Amino acid sequence: MRWTGPLPGGGPVAETGDNGARTRLAVVVPAFNEAESLPELVARLEEVLTRLGRTWEVWVIDDGSTDGTFGVVRELARRRPQVHGLRFGRNFGKAAALAAGFQAADAEIVITMDADLQDDPEEIPDLVRHIDEGWDLVSGWKQDRKDSFIKNNTSKIFNWFTSRMCGLRLHDFNCGLKAYRRDVTQSVKLYGDMHRYVPALAHLDGYRVTEMPVRHFARKYGQTKYGVARFLNGFFDLLTVYFLHARRTSPLHFFGRIGLGFLAVGGLISLYHLYFWIMTQALRMRPSLLLGFVFILVAFQFISLGLIAELVVAGRKPELAFRVADRV
Repeated sequence: MRWTGPLPGGGPVAETGDNGARTRLAVVVPAFNEAESLPELVARLEEVLTRLGRTWEVWVIDDGSTDGTFGVVRELARRRPQVHGLRFGRNFGKAAALAAGFQAADAEIVITMDADLQDDPEEIPDLVRHIDEGWDLVSGWKQDRKDSFIKNNTSKIFNWFTSRMCGLRLHDFNCGLKAYRRDVTQSVKLYGDMHRYVPALAHLDGYRVTEMPVRHFARKYGQTKYGVARFLNGFFDLLTVYFLHARRTSPLHFFGRIGLGFLAVGGLISLYHLYFWIMTQALRMRPSLLLGFVFILVAFQFISLGLIAELVVAGRKPELAFRVADRV
């Protein structure tokens, strides 16, 4: 399915699937030890989705829960034919759960939300409206977060860095409540903890991304899965996103610039000592001279690393570095 309408605000019309039978709306819910919250969540989803008047389905992805979450999913699926579930053999992480849900959900519009009842299903109609207006991805913005002081402030730092590194100004990249056009869910590659960067990945691939304020509630059941390691991993993943998208076609451009920087500094230091030697006929082994040599050595290492990376890229099957948005 491809979008053939104009930019946001132009009243676009979406094509249906090849056989006209594709579900209009799917909700993907990653869940890890959320047995208590799922019955209430699914009941609220059913109420909201039925009011929309579109065919719908819910996919609950059990990410290796140990509290009987999938047993609850089985019972919910028995009572409601629109509810489906997948269970991982162990905990693979939220990115893997979302990837499995994206693969399973055959719908024109995909909604993602957390299973802990902190996201409000009543926001779904507004998310869908933004997609109908022409946006490819709509990310929720939890303006009034009901989380701990540490989680709130680390999230602000994370969002600030992400906005500036990827060039997309969003307040809340990691909000679990999002809406996607199918094309986005089928093109983004999720692994590790990359789920928090889906808006950035979509933006860097040329999709139209926006955000809307959403309500946020305190956790009703269970415990948060947030930890310090998750925060640290986020910055490493951000560097990965930036490097893969900004320099993936030519690694030498990335490493070569760093190498040239070291070479310039090391060369200036060495030229200073050469000038001093010519003028005074005396050359002393000073720490600054050694530092210049070290900088030059590091420069050649970075350039060599870029050349090796170029050989790796040249030796593998190339990936398309573009995305066709429309054709006639």
